[in-house]
Amino acid sequence: MIRRRRWIASALGGAGLWSLGASPARAGGQLEEPLVDSIRTALSSAVANSAPPIPEFASLEARLTYLRWLGAMSARLQRRKPSWQERKEFLQTVWYESRRAGLDTQLVLGLIQVESAFRKFAVSPVGARGYMQVMPFWTRVIGDGDVSKLFHMQTNLRFGCVILRHYLDRERGDLYMALGRYNGSRGQPQYPNAVFAAARNWQFDMQPGVIPERSPDPSKPSERVPGGPGG
Repeated sequence: MIRRRRWIASALGGAGLWSLGASPARAGGQLEEPLVDSIRTALSSAVANSAPPIPEFASLEARLTYLRWLGAMSARLQRRKPSWQERKEFLQTVWYESRRAGLDTQLVLGLIQVESAFRKFAVSPVGARGYMQVMPFWTRVIGDGDVSKLFHMQTNLRFGCVILRHYLDRERGDLYMALGRYNGSRGQPQYPNAVFAAARNWQFDMQPGVIPERSPDPSKPSERVPGGPGG
C-alpha cells in the first residue's frame, strides 16, 4: 500500500509537488495490436486532417465560457509554461483536440500531467514521445512514418486523443479500462487512478454558481468516469 501511494504521489505532479521539478515520463508503453482495415483507415483519416485548432462557438456565452476556462487553466499552468503565448496555444490545442475526439478536456490535461508533466520533448524509457507519450509505432500504423512529428504539439495531441478515443471505443466506453490500455497496463488500477486524481487539478466550473460534477476517488479503483465531452 505504501509503495502504491508513493507511485501515485510521484505520478500526479499535483499542486503540492509541482515545485519539486519535473518527474520522468511515465508511459508504460501502448501495445501494438493488429487493426482491421476499416479501423486503420478511420484512424489514419482522423490524424491526417490538418484543420487548425481554432475553437468555434455557437454563441457569445459559449465563447465567454471558453475564455474563462482559458484564463483559469493558464494560471494553473504558469509554473510549467511561463510564456503566455505558449500556454495559450497549448491550452487552445488541448481544448480543440479533446473535443474533436469526444473526450473530456479535464481528463486529457490530467493524462498529460501524469504522462509527461507538460514537457513537449519528454521521452520515456520505452520510447514514447511528447506531451501524451505516443509510442513511435503509431506513426507507422496510422501516420506517415515520421516519428519526429510526435514532438510537434498539435500532432502529438491529435495522435494521443485519437488513440485514447480508439481505446475507449474498444472498451465500450469504459474509461478505466481504456486508460489502462493507453498505458499498457490494462486492468491495473495505478495508472487510471493517477490520471483521475491528476484531472482534479484541472476542474473548471463552466457556469458560475454551478458545482462541478465530482471527480472519481483515486482510492477506489472500481469508480469510473464516462468518456463523453466535457471539460
